[in-house]
Amino acid sequence: MENASIAVQLEAVKSLQSTIRKLENALSQMTQSGANTTLVKKRLLAISIGLAVLEEIWNQKSHHYSHEALEEAHHVLIGLIPSVESSYIKSKPGSSQKTLLERRITALRLVIQALDETKSNHAAAAQKET
Repeated sequence: MENASIAVQLEAVKSLQSTIRKLENALSQMTQSGANTTLVKKRLLAISIGLAVLEEIWNQKSHHYSHEALEEAHHVLIGLIPSVESSYIKSKPGSSQKTLLERRITALRLVIQALDETKSNHAAAAQKET
């Protein structure tokens, strides 16, 4: 996880930041139109948590998220991957959309890996305490 190249790290962070902006815009529009925003809110929180976890690992920036919040983000992000992969498959070869989705998939996989490692570290620490 920590051995991801600087270029991959920067692309992942930019991709997650872009996804956050996209979800914030969607949330704003959905709120104005009175649509159900539950799914968008869950995804926005999960992506935000994912970005915070990566920044903790790569940039030593601490985050305030609980173990339960990390677990929920992990679950939401795993559920998001098939949808993004489906869009990727449907996108035109060489298109900017395909590149964006490729980077988003990479970023999501890095976040899931980081969350898995975080869970393992928490479990190891809890076991040492007993």
